[in-house]
Amino acid sequence: MYFSTLNPLSRSLFFYLIFSSAAIAANLSETITHVKASVVGIGTYSSIRGIQASYSGTGFVVADGLHVVTNAHVLPEKIDTERNEYIGVFVGINPKLYQAKIVSVDSIHDLALLKINGPTLPHFSLGSMQKVKEGMHIAFTGFPIGPVLGLYPVTHRGIISAIVPIATAGRSTRDLNPQRIQQLNHKPFMVFQLDATAYPGNSGSPLYDPSTGKVLGVINMVFVKGSRENVLKDPSGITYAIPVEHVYALLKDSGLSPF
Repeated sequence: MYFSTLNPLSRSLFFYLIFSSAAIAANLSETITHVKASVVGIGTYSSIRGIQASYSGTGFVVADGLHVVTNAHVLPEKIDTERNEYIGVFVGINPKLYQAKIVSVDSIHDLALLKINGPTLPHFSLGSMQKVKEGMHIAFTGFPIGPVLGLYPVTHRGIISAIVPIATAGRSTRDLNPQRIQQLNHKPFMVFQLDATAYPGNSGSPLYDPSTGKVLGVINMVFVKGSRENVLKDPSGITYAIPVEHVYALLKDSGLSPF
């Protein structure tokens, strides 16, 4: 057998890789059970339109259990108050709906902070960008293709494949939106490039350490091969996330402690 030809050092490395992968998988399973109650859907709700609820992305609960972080681009450009429309936070598989208001928006880093009108929810703890290294295992939980699959939290895992400037984390001018233009007009900041697959609906998902569940970043875009239709049928497997340091700044500017 091939295994019998390995020298002692190679055998030790082989067993280390096997057992470390098994340990990561076991820790992730426990972590998912702990954190998924803090992952929420983001959208709008109107009691008088045909389809009352409209889902646009993912968010996660932070700080005092009444605040939610998501991407700025997940929020609607405007709210139709004449049709009783408001931003909604959807919690649970059979979702409870909480009305939310915008507390703060950081368009440069594509982040937004909401406050819900309801009881406190389980919240995430924030980690440190300083501990993020290339090759590090990560996971993120969200609601990919939410309108189709429903609000069942789905977890993907991968690694930090690179830490790159935001200016390089795009494909073409067709990917530009107001947030991207603002980002490019300022000094580029570093983002995490992931070897992991995200889908529409994952925007705003928490990127976290599989062992601790501490948030390391926020999923905000994917690399698209060819046309946008390929996002579903032929995903690139390259995803980008905003580092957690910008979440800390968002909370601090709003007078909140990350806990």
